[in-house]
Parts: sequence; C-alpha cells; structure tokens
Amino acid sequence: MPEDVTFRTMTKEEVGTAVAWAAREGWNPGQRDAECFWPLDPEGFFCAEADGKIVGTASVVNYNDRFSFGGFYIVDNTYREQGIGKQLCRHAMRHAGSRVVGIDGVVAMVEKYQQRMGFFMHYNNARYEGKGGGRMPAGLVPVRDVDFRSLADFDAAHFPARRERFLEHWISQPGHSGLARLNGDEEIIGYGVRRPCQPGYKIGPLFARDRATAEMILDGLRAGIPDEPFFLDIPVPNESAVALVKDRGMNAVFFTARLYSTKDPVPLPLDEIFGVTTFELG
Repeated sequence: MPEDVTFRTMTKEEVGTAVAWAAREGWNPGQRDAECFWPLDPEGFFCAEADGKIVGTASVVNYNDRFSFGGFYIVDNTYREQGIGKQLCRHAMRHAGSRVVGIDGVVAMVEKYQQRMGFFMHYNNARYEGKGGGRMPAGLVPVRDVDFRSLADFDAAHFPARRERFLEHWISQPGHSGLARLNGDEEIIGYGVRRPCQPGYKIGPLFARDRATAEMILDGLRAGIPDEPFFLDIPVPNESAVALVKDRGMNAVFFTARLYSTKDPVPLPLDEIFGVTTFELG
C-alpha cells in the first residue's frame, strides 16, 4: 500500500462522490440518495486519500446501538490491488463497534467477505427491471398521508432497526413518491416508495403482508412513470416476490449477496419483503 494513504471521515459534500462512484460502477443509486443517507449517521462515511485526492470510499452507518449497515465499498481502478480497500474497510468497521453489521455485497466478492472480513452469507438478492405504465389501482393512499408513527412501526417490523430519521427524508425528497395500503381497521398492510435513479426509477422499500398487496402497490408506483424503466431488488428466498416479477415478465439484471457479521442476525419476515430499500443502507 502506498505510504501516503490516509483514512478519514467524509464531509457531507463528499458523500456525493461515493454516490457518483456507485453510479459509475453500475449500481444505479437514486438521484437524491446522499441527502437521505447523510442525516442518518454523519460520522458513518469514510474515504481513503492518496496523491491529494479520494481514491476509495466506504460507509458503515449505525442505525442504533445494535445494528449497522455497510456500503459504498469502492476503490478507484488505478489504486486497486494495493491493500487500500482492506485497510479502508477495517477503518470503517471500527465505527460499528460491537454492533451487528449487514452488507449487500457483489456476488463475486462473497468469498473475500467471508474469509477476510469474517462475514456470514445468508441469502441472495436479485435486481429485476420492468417498464412503467398502467393504471393506478383503487384503494391506495399516499404514504405522506399515513400516520408517521404507524408507518415507522410497520417499517421496523421489516428491517433490523427502527429508522424514523431515515424515513422522514426518504418519503419527503423531491421526486420520491410513496403509496400504502390500509386494511378495514386503518392499519398499514403494505407500503412502497419510488425514487428517480440514473437511469429510470427504483422501487424500494416494498413491504407487504401478502403478494396481492405488494402487487397493488407496485402497480400504483409503476403507473406514475409511463414508458420509463424501473428496478426492484428482491430477496431471492421470497418465492412470492420471485413469482411476481417473473409473472410480470421482468428481467434479472444484477445480483448481490446479503451477509451479516454474525450467524444469527435480527430475523426478518423475508416473505413480506418484496423490495429491498437500498443496497447501500439495507
């Protein structure tokens, strides 16, 4: 590793560099992801510097005192295979302390994550591409009109930590649009959010008690983007989600592996997760 490499916390403006690099790598982040990610944990974004410039990025965002999620693990092509990524990862992981850490890693890197970083493979995710359009189904409500505490409660049942601060930004950014379905008792039984990306749109999260609800919300979010591509990241163990995207003729375009730093992470109802929120923050 070059002698002049240093590791430090990124500034708010520099998080935009990490997002731009993720786009360059083909991960297709959202156009306003930096604005949503930064407030969650301003101390959780890191970079490696060499020759007076950023040459690597990584994030380990602490949601609470028990759970963190890592992402944006990228080293500039010119500086790869020099040990920079390994040291940057170690630097970033110290931020998590004793917390359980989750990551969505490139499938080709799974062995490295397991052997060098001590992570455990749990399941695969698959990104599917579809086409927007269609009609808005009846019976859905804008997510911004739903009681926020109820939304946060429903979200927390499908994610390893409560994340009110993140949700506040996620549902309110310009260009972001969310829909929810309520039952007869006015309880949330599903919700999803669509955001503009580079290119097209992503739908995530998409959490629902059953496939019918997930499909209704998906149709509602698709209806707002006629003739535009959209992407949905699903956990492969959710057979209903796999059947849904295949029945719609959507095509798999990208795969990741969900790994955790423990064999026994917080259990999630994968059969109700029809769309991962983001590969960068879980």
